[in-house]
Amino acid sequence: MKKILVLLLVFGFAMLSSDMCSSLFAQGAEADSVQGIELLKKYFIDGGWQFMTLVLICLILGLAIAIERIISLNLATTNTNKLLRKVSSKLDEGDLDGAQQVCKATRGPVANIFYQGLEKMEDGIDVAEKSIVAQGSVQMGRLEKGLPWLSLFIALAPMLGFMGTVIGMIGAFDAIEAAGDIQPSLVAGGIKVALLTTVFGLIVAIILQIFYNYITAKIDSIVNGMEDASISLIDLLARYKKARS
Repeated sequence: MKKILVLLLVFGFAMLSSDMCSSLFAQGAEADSVQGIELLKKYFIDGGWQFMTLVLICLILGLAIAIERIISLNLATTNTNKLLRKVSSKLDEGDLDGAQQVCKATRGPVANIFYQGLEKMEDGIDVAEKSIVAQGSVQMGRLEKGLPWLSLFIALAPMLGFMGTVIGMIGAFDAIEAAGDIQPSLVAGGIKVALLTTVFGLIVAIILQIFYNYITAKIDSIVNGMEDASISLIDLLARYKKARS
């Protein structure tokens, strides 16, 4: 997953560099002739490259984290019922080692929790249950990895946009003060920068917020599955322990 994240970051910065280079050649074009992505590039330049670049970096890093989390969470999704059936079958046969091997061969946090509980089975049900709970907390922490950074970029993007707004308005008032008169041409540039940075910051925050909500919903679904599966595993272990007594 780390390699995927690095590749996404490199790709994002490469796209940023190419977009900015191509924008320099398009600055002289008339607004009416600019279409689609070219219009977006023009607004990016007009909004002031300093703050717009920071907002774009927030988008690139946020998307990289979001995509990495989505891929990881999808890989972490386990067919819990199938795993329970396999483990139950091995335990019914009295094959505790076989049940552990089934968990080892299965990918995902549920399988890790099962393996931890089975490994501590010889120490008693209470010990196994505590081990399952502890491992569940560890797995939940791994599922939520990267979310604080994604939350940071969601909050940071509009803040940078608002900062660009304030600086743009300051520039507009400086122009008025220097000219000693209020003319639309003097303040239009500053106000345009202010509006563009705000819009781009809000757009980035909205995009990342959608991904964040999807990821948290996915994590909640996996955690609920983990909890249900843990209860079922404890019942299986209790039945196995009773059968061997």
